[in-house]
Amino acid sequence: MNTTCPKCGLPKELCICESISKEQTKIKVTTKRGKYRKLMTIVTGINPKEVDTKKLLKYLKKELACGGAEDKQENTLMIQGNHVNRMKKLLIEYGFPGDSIEV
Repeated sequence: MNTTCPKCGLPKELCICESISKEQTKIKVTTKRGKYRKLMTIVTGINPKEVDTKKLLKYLKKELACGGAEDKQENTLMIQGNHVNRMKKLLIEYGFPGDSIEV
């Protein structure tokens, strides 16, 4: 029953590691043509070791009402459709600072 964070040494309830890592990330949101010439929104720059990308992807898919996947080799989140306009607002709501998001 380890109740302390291995990074900062604080109890898990007071741990601020994820919020600090959110402030230090530089996120880039782009689109690209996927298979069958469908548009995909690509989110890069999120470190999966510091931020729970699975939870973030689930939140984005729920809010945008679309599908998506995580590419662990390239550290990218792929969302089906063109959602560049809404993505910055959703990432800010999730806790990332607005000045670190490039659209």
